[in-house]
Amino acid sequence: MFLNYKFKPDFVETMLRNYTYLNSGLTILYNGRRIISRNGLEDLLNDNMTNDGLYPIIHMKGEDIEIAFTHANQYGEEYHSFVNGQHTTQGGTHQSAFKEHIAKTIKEFFGKNYEYSDIRNGIVAAIAINVEEPMFESQTKIKLGSLTMSPGGESVNKYVGDFIKKEVDNYLHIHTDVADEIRKKIEESERERKAMAGVTKIARERAKKANLHNRKLRDCRIHYSDVKDDRKEESSIFITEGDSASGSITKSRDVNTQAVFSLRGKPLNSFGLTKKVVYENEEFNLLQAALDIEEGLDTLRYNKVIVATDADVDGMHIRLLIITFFLQFFPELIKKGHVYVLQTPLFRVRNRRTKIKSKKVIAEADAKLKEGERKSDFITRYCYNEEERVAAINELGPEPEITRFKGLGEISPDEFAHFIGPDMRLEQVTLHKNDQVQKLLEYYMGKNTMERQNFIIENLVVEEDLADEKEEEEPAATA
Repeated sequence: MFLNYKFKPDFVETMLRNYTYLNSGLTILYNGRRIISRNGLEDLLNDNMTNDGLYPIIHMKGEDIEIAFTHANQYGEEYHSFVNGQHTTQGGTHQSAFKEHIAKTIKEFFGKNYEYSDIRNGIVAAIAINVEEPMFESQTKIKLGSLTMSPGGESVNKYVGDFIKKEVDNYLHIHTDVADEIRKKIEESERERKAMAGVTKIARERAKKANLHNRKLRDCRIHYSDVKDDRKEESSIFITEGDSASGSITKSRDVNTQAVFSLRGKPLNSFGLTKKVVYENEEFNLLQAALDIEEGLDTLRYNKVIVATDADVDGMHIRLLIITFFLQFFPELIKKGHVYVLQTPLFRVRNRRTKIKSKKVIAEADAKLKEGERKSDFITRYCYNEEERVAAINELGPEPEITRFKGLGEISPDEFAHFIGPDMRLEQVTLHKNDQVQKLLEYYMGKNTMERQNFIIENLVVEEDLADEKEEEEPAATA
């Protein structure tokens, strides 16, 4: 009945862990490993945070509600929300209520005219509630639509707000050291926002003009933010290295769901810089505007943000620079699984079908032809590594034609269509619970530290030309 399926262990384990977070003390045995949570949502934050908290996690439980939060040295806001055990990845009324009232309560506690955005900047939080007869906004149940805790009962907003007002306010009055850390974070965010005010206004005006005619962006018709479109999950944007690569992708893409953003070359190394650089640097500002993530991921225009660069040293460096930019200023884009790296073939191995001895190979190639597509004189294999190249040579021999692709611009649009179609190979950029973002960026993108120099020296591979050495040795042996 169920054919061609498989379980993804990481996905299953995440679901099981979420279940233990919501049921403290429950032990689940999975593949011989023990999954347990003693501290509920506090453990969830500790296990998922990629930056150290500025103060100990504030963890509170009530009837039908549990919250946990802290602030970290990062941009943006990060939320984990649950309803009746269901992971609401797109939030909903309970998450909106939490965001509103946590900011309102902290503002009233300090008695100062702080902006809500400054209060929430850098917050990492989780909320779980139990609702009678919950209503969700889609069949996938990832966004709560219920306005009340029960039919005809108290509103979700008031219930969450009353709990936060009472418990968080009491906590801050008792723990003055924590309150002081929160105040420092708010004022730091406020100073940075005011310093950017003039730059931000100019950048937004520039972005509006660019949106009308942005030479670097070839947009698609369907976007992730188009709630009612059935194909919104397919929407993607390729961030390419230069005009040659973008040209090939643009000509072979699906104009409905695939957009292209072309970089001028190597972008700025944003490590250690403030968010002001996002607005001062034209390329970063235009990329932010293309993705529409200035105010968060609620308006994200593409489900998949795909970095498409050459598989050489420069291409790898550009990948790292773009990923650094996202990690610095939009970490949720990566944490929510939206960032990918496009895998492109290194080799093309082909041979005339008249030379191929294996009837099976020819039959398999013909079976992959689309309706109405003519048979080619050549059977072709695209190889992504050395092992695949060797296997292709063995299948298509004798003496096949081998082409080494140096860059994306060398691949014709007709060929590129195979690499960005249904069989597109993508490597998702992920962050694990043990990944400390600041430490990783400091190591790879910071100053040229002795630690990094030593790593390169110790792992340097020197390729020796063994063939030349053999030729030199043979005459000496026969003399």
